[in-house]
Amino acid sequence: MATLPKIMICGGPRWAHDEVDKLFDGIAKVIVDDAPNRPEFFARFQLGGPYEGTVGIYRRNVSAARIGIYDRELISGLPPSVKWIAHNGAGYDLVDVQACKEKGIHVSNTPGAVDEATATTALYLILSTLRHFSKAERSLHAGTWKAPISSGDTHDLSHRTLGILGLGGIGLCLAQLVHVFPMRVLYYSRRQRTDVPAWCEYVESVEELCARSDVLSIHVPLREETRNFVGERQIRAMKRGSIIVNTARGKVLDEEALIRALEDGHVRVVLCWRVMMTMPVPDVQLASVGLDVFPDEPRVNPRLLEFPQNVLLPHIGTRSQDTERKMEVRAMTNLRDFLLTGSGKDLVPELR
Repeated sequence: MATLPKIMICGGPRWAHDEVDKLFDGIAKVIVDDAPNRPEFFARFQLGGPYEGTVGIYRRNVSAARIGIYDRELISGLPPSVKWIAHNGAGYDLVDVQACKEKGIHVSNTPGAVDEATATTALYLILSTLRHFSKAERSLHAGTWKAPISSGDTHDLSHRTLGILGLGGIGLCLAQLVHVFPMRVLYYSRRQRTDVPAWCEYVESVEELCARSDVLSIHVPLREETRNFVGERQIRAMKRGSIIVNTARGKVLDEEALIRALEDGHVRVVLCWRVMMTMPVPDVQLASVGLDVFPDEPRVNPRLLEFPQNVLLPHIGTRSQDTERKMEVRAMTNLRDFLLTGSGKDLVPELR
């Protein structure tokens, strides 16, 4: 009887336990990594060790607590037998793809599986920053009812302009959600798409997108060329009093430039004609931000907490049972496809 190839579960699935058995039954021998640290992880690949001969790895971020991220050192320490890493996640910045490329290891991710959950998270951040729902809830819990909430600072979504930076699966899902209100949708991607609704209007540059948007929602992957992709110049191109939402990666957005834009400006006085009184209205570059991601997670810059209108979430964009199951199954299906055909449909762009 032929020996089955060996695959490793590095960070067990939270929901798709039955699917593991079904996907790999009769195709592969499944082993579970439980090495307590990186040196022991490497040691178990040695001749006669339990990980010897592993050809593919399913990777979940939770494994980083034991063996660290899949950086160059870890990739370099993998044996030549490893040919595929199935990363569970749409973002794959915790895997050194260049090191994998040099070593002849393919890397897949899980695009599509995260679209709905991440888009609805972005929608919540848009709603809450425009309407101050998060601030209002905190006020209720504090026993101050709606005293801190001013209609002068809040707005409806209808007929406002949403700029989507990166119209991939998540961006397009968000566009379809906000079109219901309706919001006007602009987008910028590396190239104009021909397979999207006509009401998704393409613009020629990031700066033009920023200048024309009331809300900018970021949906680009973190790569070396996208670090601080939205920085001082792009933020200053935005309308005063606009909003930025980020559900991509924290390092795509220049945090220092973001905070400066929240801080600067002056207070202007406007006449409220209904009650014939003056009201101070902050005339700042950014009215608020909605963030689900941060540059140095789980640390959050305390200066962001100084703005009560900000909406900050602890990176929960894909934290739902349904989406996590879809991600787990999709990642393992890529690994199964590799075993059966030598390829997988979700190979990351750098390795195609």
